[in-house]
Amino acid sequence: MSYFDSLFFGLYPYVAGAVFLIGSWLRYDQAQYTWRAGSSQMLSNSGMRVASNLFHVGILVIFFGHLVGLLTPHWLYEPFMSPGTKQVLAILIGGIAGAACWYGAFLLFMRRKNDPRVRATGSTMDLVVIGILLVQVTLGLLTIIPTLGHLDGSNMLKLAEWAQSVVFFKGGAAAHLADVGFIFKLHIFLGLTIFLLFPFTRLVHIWSVPVQYVNRQYQIVRARG
Repeated sequence: MSYFDSLFFGLYPYVAGAVFLIGSWLRYDQAQYTWRAGSSQMLSNSGMRVASNLFHVGILVIFFGHLVGLLTPHWLYEPFMSPGTKQVLAILIGGIAGAACWYGAFLLFMRRKNDPRVRATGSTMDLVVIGILLVQVTLGLLTIIPTLGHLDGSNMLKLAEWAQSVVFFKGGAAAHLADVGFIFKLHIFLGLTIFLLFPFTRLVHIWSVPVQYVNRQYQIVRARG
């Protein structure tokens, strides 16, 4: 295991995680007026519905797929499926969701870049964060190529052991990635960097899940005149 593996996959996850949690709390406490999604749909609705739906549905499937796939202990699903079967399911579901998310993110990126009204009311960070997410999804899709060369699930088990070691403070997390390909390491590093940047972007609106919509009272809206 190299020094850079220890730094980027042993220490960096905790730095990114600390900034993610503490930074989000401080922004909510100190700057609530900036805590918003910053929707630009009213400025330009052309293609927004398709792009937004593809992006959000795709990224939600990817997020929860990673969450369950990486943090579920091997012994829990072993009676029902082999690591190889789980990896094939991850390729199929992740590939479809990744393609949808990539196309939606690309449309949103081009819209924010080329539409004068949207660009004028947004910020540089808005464009940067969509660009980073687009690159991250691209890297995720590219990991499918080397994964197809070894469908026994061994690589997936290494990634899961790393994630569980980090989240549950087992120690020695970086050692699990010593033999993992560079594309996987780059994908993980950029993913951690997204967590690091999270509190400083519009992504903070993810914390505000609108669960109150389920039981709130109906709102009566009347047309003027």
